[in-house]
Formats: sequence, structure tokens, C-alpha cells
Amino acid sequence: MMGSADLSRAADASRLVLSGDWTLAHYRPLAGRVAALRGQIEAGTQVDAAALGALDTAGVALLHELLGAERLQRLAGAGSPLGAERRALLATVSDALATEPSPPAGSGHALGDVLEHVGQTMTTFWSHVVGIAGFIGITLETAFAVLLRPRRWRVTSLVANLERTALDAVPIVALLTFLVGAVVAFLGATVLAAFGASIFTVDLIAYSFLREFGVLLTAIIVAGRTASSFTAQIGSMRANEEVDAIRVLGLDPVELLVLPRVAALLLALPMLTFVAMISGIVGGMLVCATKLDISPVMFLSVIENNVGLNHFLVGMAKAPIFAFLIGVIGCLEGFRVSGSAQSVGEHTTSAVVQSIFTVIVVDAVAALFCMEMGW
Repeated sequence: MMGSADLSRAADASRLVLSGDWTLAHYRPLAGRVAALRGQIEAGTQVDAAALGALDTAGVALLHELLGAERLQRLAGAGSPLGAERRALLATVSDALATEPSPPAGSGHALGDVLEHVGQTMTTFWSHVVGIAGFIGITLETAFAVLLRPRRWRVTSLVANLERTALDAVPIVALLTFLVGAVVAFLGATVLAAFGASIFTVDLIAYSFLREFGVLLTAIIVAGRTASSFTAQIGSMRANEEVDAIRVLGLDPVELLVLPRVAALLLALPMLTFVAMISGIVGGMLVCATKLDISPVMFLSVIENNVGLNHFLVGMAKAPIFAFLIGVIGCLEGFRVSGSAQSVGEHTTSAVVQSIFTVIVVDAVAALFCMEMGW
């Protein structure tokens, strides 16, 4: 039987009689009846629910709208004529509706919204900086502890990660830097030929690849290729609760998962940087030989006479720094995965973006420092 709500008034009091089934099947007519009675119920109105039939959450929501939270709580109390199951349903739904979040406030001033967004972005950026700094400290502390105990070195894991990060990356690094070297040589030949200084194209290629392009391009490739791999691997282990299992076994996840990857990257990136330098110079040498009639012997002779060893050392010195930062960021984002596939994808993207951003910023700071020092 469909539910009903009848309001009767006497000389000194009013009475609300609830009867029938207050369920989802009768929601539309009951909602209209509730809307009609909502403004007529006074504070002293007595509620009679003895004839109340079937009841579900939709009906309780209508009763909450009609009676209010206080009357509904009294109806769910011990003195109610309803059974224990219905009183429990009334109490549960009433508590849920009472704690329902308030609707969001309307949008404020445009300038205030922009400043709020800037503040939130800066807070997020600062939390990322603090998190990376803390994880660097944990990694260094664990590395120094393990370094003094050769039995705890994970040589097999180190070699496996070294193969994936170094050997498998040689073709793409060599090809990309070879093409970039050819492009730089084309640009140098086009611009410098107008001044009759085509021979200085050799110096341009050598300086750019030994100091900047060799290590920077390699670090960007590794950041997109290896940092994402580290994050996906550790993130999948987090999603499968394998990291928690490692901790339950009394082992240190940083020692097992982070140190072998970071150590492999510390060895791989300098080697890849050397390959990138050689490939870029070979690409430029090929263009000089075909477009400027500068033979390979003359090309190498100009490099030997005009380019100092310090430029090579500056480029190679950046490689371990970039490798450490890329490895730490990739592993940290893997540990931040919450457990879902979407989280793995989000943090993998974040690891690549943070790694590339950090590499470029550190390279710019290093270039300014070397310029001021005259290196």
C-alpha cells in the first residue's frame, strides 16, 4: 500500500499520521505530499508512525525532509513503536544525511581565484622539493650503510639494471645524437659561411656536444626511458603489495629496489654520455665532409688544436649528477603510487616531467657556474 502522511489539527495541538509503504516505488507521489506538508508542520506537532509499513532509504530520506533531523532521531529512539530494524535504518540514514557535506560556495573574485591557484601550486611544488630532498637523504644514508658491507651488495640486480639502462639504450642515444650533430653542423655551416668562417663549424660542434648536448640529450632520453621504467616497476609492486611484503620480511625496500637502480644509472649515464659525444661529433664530421669539404683528418686536427680537455671533463662531470637525480625521482614516484592502475600512469608521467625539468634546471645552473668560474 502506498504511503501517506495526514496532518490533522485540534484546538490545542496538531497530529501527523504516517502510514503505508515509504519506498522508492512510491517516491514521486510521496515527494509531492512531503513538499505540500513541509511548511505546515509546527514545533509541537505529534508524529504517529504506528501504521508505517515498508521502509527503505528513499523513504527515510523523505521522512528526514518532512520531519527534520531531530524528530527523525526521536522516531529512531528506544520509545518508538517501530521495530529494531526500522529504527536502525532511520538512525543510519539520519546520521548519513546529517554529515552530508555542504554544497560548494560560489566562485569568488577572478583575481582571488588566480592567487589561490598560484598558492596551491607553490605549496605542491614545495612539498615535492621537500619529498625529493628527504628521499635523497634516505638513499644516501642507506648507500653509505651498505657500502661498508660488501655481502649486502646486490650485484645481480645491479648488472640486470645496468643492461636495461645502458646497453639497451645505446642505439637510440647514438642515433639521436648523430642526427642532432648533423643538424648543428648544417646550422653552423649555413650561418658561418656568410662570414667566411666555415671552419669554425668544427669548434661549434665540438664545444656544444662536449659541454652540453652530449650529456643533456642523453639525460633527457634516459629520463623519458628509464625514470618511467623505474616508476612503473616499483609502482606495480606497490599496487600488488609486494613492497609491503618486503617490509614484513624485515628487509629494506630502499636497499633492495632503489640502490641497485640508482647505482646502475650512475654507471650507465656517463657511458651513454660518452657514446652521445662521439656520435654527435661523427654526425657533424659527416656533414662537414660533404657540405664544407672539411676532411675527417682536418676535422679531428681542428678539435685537437682548438678544443681543450676541460670541456670534455665538464660534460662528463654532469653525468653522475643527472643520473642520481633521475634515478631518485623515478624510484620516489614509484613509492608514491597508491595502488590503482591510474595512479601508476599518473606517477609515471610525473616522474618523466620532474626528471626532465630537474635535469634542465641543474644544467642551466651548472652552465652559469662554469661561466663564472671560467671553466
